[in-house]
This record gives sequence, C-alpha cells and structure tokens, in this order.
Amino acid sequence: MKLNTQILILLFLTLFGCSSTLETVPLPPPEAPPGDRRSGTQKPYKIKGVQYTPLASATGFVQTGRASWYGKKFHGRKTANGEIYDMYAMTAAHKTLPLGTWVSVDNLENNRKIVVRINDRGPFVRGRIIDLSQKGAKQIGILGPGTAKVRVTALGRATSYSGRTKDPIAFAPVDYWRGNFTVQVGAFQVKANAEKYRNKLSKNYQNAHIVMFSDDRGVFYRVRMGRFTNLKDAIRFRDKIMAQGLGSAFVVAE
Repeated sequence: MKLNTQILILLFLTLFGCSSTLETVPLPPPEAPPGDRRSGTQKPYKIKGVQYTPLASATGFVQTGRASWYGKKFHGRKTANGEIYDMYAMTAAHKTLPLGTWVSVDNLENNRKIVVRINDRGPFVRGRIIDLSQKGAKQIGILGPGTAKVRVTALGRATSYSGRTKDPIAFAPVDYWRGNFTVQVGAFQVKANAEKYRNKLSKNYQNAHIVMFSDDRGVFYRVRMGRFTNLKDAIRFRDKIMAQGLGSAFVVAE
C-alpha cells in the first residue's frame, strides 16, 4: 500500500519553538482522538535505520506474510499506544496500521482465524508482518511453531461489542482524513506564558485556545488555533499561518 508520507509528516512534525520572546519546551505528543488511548502514534519513526510511516487510513488494508508472537518477556511493559501489554489479551503489534485498528488474522496453514486489536509497533524482524499476543498466538495455533503464514485484513475501529463475550461485533473505518482537527503552534510549561501567547494570537486569529497535557515529565500548556472537521482544511490553515511568518506549526487530531 502506498504511504502518504508528506501528509503524515505534516500531521506530526515536531515543534521546537514558536517565539523568540516566550520560553517554549519540546512538545509532548498530541492527544489521541476520543476513545483511543494512543499518544502521538501517527508520527513517522525509525527502527534500526529503517523509516516507518504509519498509515492515515486502514480502509482496504490486506497483507500476507508471516506472523509471530511475543509473551512473558514483554508482559507488563508499556506498548506503543501507552497501554500496558497484557499477553492474555487479544492484541497485536504492526509496523504501520493506525493503533486502535481491529484486524482479522487468518492462519493460512491451518485455517484458524482470530480478531485482534493493534496497540503496539513491530515486529521488526525481516519477513514478519504482525506480532500476536500469547493468547492470540495460542488461539490461532502458532504458539508452538512460533510463526505461520497469515493474511491480515483491517476491520476498523470497534463500534459495538457482544454483551456475552465482550468481543467486537461492528466496526467503523479508521481514517485520519476526517475528524476534529486543530493546529498546534506552541507548548509551554509556564501557564502564564501560554496565556500571553494565546492572547497575542487572538488579535489576528480565531479560536486560539489552550489545552493542558501532563505526563511523567510534568504539565504542558499547548497553544492551538482553529477547529476543522477534515484534515485538508487544517493543513491549508497551517500552511497559511506559516506563510504569514508565525513559525513552526503542525496539525493534530482532538
């Protein structure tokens, strides 16, 4: 599948400063869309010298290759979307699918099939396309062999679950072209500085606002402008304000 590298880089370009007169700090990753606990997981990343660019949409995604699994060694560790890896949950790792995507995995060697949710990145071993949790690997019959040839088909984001089994039963496309977007222009650890910058922007732009974010490094006050329902309009606004000399800016999903 062709990756739209340019758009994704625009989405999550790291901002190192937006004003020479106000103290800024390196930005924490943007928040996930509502209902998704990932953090900054759509930005391109590099592993062992190889660049990976997460897909903006999982619609129509089908991939054939070898599946592997990971278990006790990683149990309890944090996954790429910030969740704690549970080897007894039906989850998996994939290099580029949007985190939160549910996929069906067909074992082409024994005709078993499972449905798992992508919440981690990997596997970074040549020839392997998905890393299943230990539970997923057991259900699909690769716990002993270690790997098997599979077909991965993206289902989307779960929209409803079975009341009896709690398994997902309905899905919606995972698509970052549509949603709620804004443009981030700064991040501050001092709230007064963020407010000062927001007030300055409000003189010339609409919808300048502050979003508070906290992680293990502390509290950040993110200054953002504009509200859009599709990615293209947000990118056009980003390009416009940068052309006007505002400085660095990037689009985020709210």
